[in-house]
Amino acid sequence: MNELELLAPIRSAFYTTIWTIVREIPAGQVASYGLIAGMIPVPPCISSGNYKAYRARWVGNAMSACPPDVPWQRVINAQGKISLRQGADRQRKLLETEGIVFDLRQRVDLKRYGWPGPSAEWLAANGLVDQTNQPSLF
Repeated sequence: MNELELLAPIRSAFYTTIWTIVREIPAGQVASYGLIAGMIPVPPCISSGNYKAYRARWVGNAMSACPPDVPWQRVINAQGKISLRQGADRQRKLLETEGIVFDLRQRVDLKRYGWPGPSAEWLAANGLVDQTNQPSLF
């Protein structure tokens, strides 16, 4: 197995969890790939080192395969930018429609628009990691 790939059963559960989290991001706010990945415990059969190294990329892969009801446009990179790929222009337009403003360097002010994540209660109820006492993953 390529280190960058998750086995199908793990990938399916991982993607479903990501989509559940992303559905919680309110309109007018954004989250980074790393922030979302940091809420998910290390999947079975994945070393913590590999998880830490690839988890944000795996969130990106999940976003490219998400169902239509997932607000994929609200997930951006840790620099506050939209990752360059097909659909980037559409993503920016959707975010701007939600009131998000980009600066001259094409960045979103994460202090203003960054989503802190769901409540500790929501995380616990969904078997996820509470990051309130951890450093920011933006």
